[in-house]
Amino acid sequence: MSDVQAISVTRLARRIRNLLEIEIGDLWVEGEVSNLRQQSSGHWYFSLKDESAQISCAMFSAKRRMGNEVIQDGAKVQLLGEISFYEARGSTQLIVKKAQAVGLGDLQARFEALKKKLNEEGLFAQERKKLLPGFPRVIGIVTSPTGAALQDMKNVLSRRAPWVQVVLYPVAVQGRGAERGIAQAIRQAGRGGGETPDPEILIVARGGGSLEDLWNFNEEMVARAIANCPIPVVSGVGHEIDFTIADFVADLRAPTPSAAAELVVPDQAELAHRLSELGGRLARVVYGRIDRLSDQLDYYERGVFKQSAEQKLQRPISRIEGLERDLGHIVQESMQRREHLLGEYELRLARYHPSEVFKRRQEKVDRLNGDLTSAARQSLEDQQTRIERLGSLLQALGPRSILERGFSITFRADGEIVRSIESVSSGEELRVQVSDGKIKTRVE
Repeated sequence: MSDVQAISVTRLARRIRNLLEIEIGDLWVEGEVSNLRQQSSGHWYFSLKDESAQISCAMFSAKRRMGNEVIQDGAKVQLLGEISFYEARGSTQLIVKKAQAVGLGDLQARFEALKKKLNEEGLFAQERKKLLPGFPRVIGIVTSPTGAALQDMKNVLSRRAPWVQVVLYPVAVQGRGAERGIAQAIRQAGRGGGETPDPEILIVARGGGSLEDLWNFNEEMVARAIANCPIPVVSGVGHEIDFTIADFVADLRAPTPSAAAELVVPDQAELAHRLSELGGRLARVVYGRIDRLSDQLDYYERGVFKQSAEQKLQRPISRIEGLERDLGHIVQESMQRREHLLGEYELRLARYHPSEVFKRRQEKVDRLNGDLTSAARQSLEDQQTRIERLGSLLQALGPRSILERGFSITFRADGEIVRSIESVSSGEELRVQVSDGKIKTRVE
């Protein structure tokens, strides 16, 4: 049998898929769309090809993917996707996440460059964002007068807040030079002072479209007009997946124009419900207060108002008498405490009187004097005993006791003790000390 270590097809397919997804990951691919098939499930399948090769592509939930409108047979596109391996068929495909027409790369680069520039200037900073008024009465809208976005916003505003007055600043929202009209309309709304009422909040909006369609809202003059606008600006440009420079600069970004209209006004149905709740709570509080006051009034009518003058005065008189008794007890207890305290002060004063202090000091001096005399006497006795003991020891160990036992000490003429025969010479005179005197002798 062979010792070859083989793996299953499934394991091989999974290794291929992992290798593709991990090593390659997301990337942009450019080519021509062909064989487009739009399924009822909302998924699109097609091929992306060039002169020499092609690859299968899938865009799941295509209607919600950014740039789906550019996916058409024969269209030159750039696709952002992830390489994947379909194990069941053993085929490789590109899972598309975003699409754009060829040539939009320069626009994307301009978008990123302007975004970075304005961000570094602080135009996107959260602290510069203005708060929206809670109940605006005049709302300005900068958009196309013929677009569906305007009608959608009016419908939302009339349904949620019919008291709001809408001031339209009509502009072209697409095409060359449209950004100048948009910026001018924003500045005009911010200045106010015209024939129309001054808006309290401004919506800058348009419907969805491609990056090229929305490009006017990526221009620097529009961004700076929004940043310099003295009233709050809400951006409602495109669909939820669309982002423009205007969205970053605006005080609030809405995913759609209709959502922008919903964000700037409260809902009248919610307000009515809230007012109804508050009215009910207020009524309960007022009626509860009235009921309590009514009960209190009934109590007074049954009690105090039906009593005679003598009955009305009896309770205060009894209270005064009780207070008088309490006051007497308090005064008596206070006097007793003060007398006790005074007695303690007298005892402490007698204790610290100068004569008493002097007497205690004299007693202490006498006691210390007695202790000193006793200590001195004892010290003298101890010293005397020690001297006698040392004298006895000296007498027992001294030279005289040695001499008395029959020993003698020999001295040279200069008084040096002779310790060896080598230290004397013949004819030298010596002195010998004995117990009862000295003897002169000569060395022979």
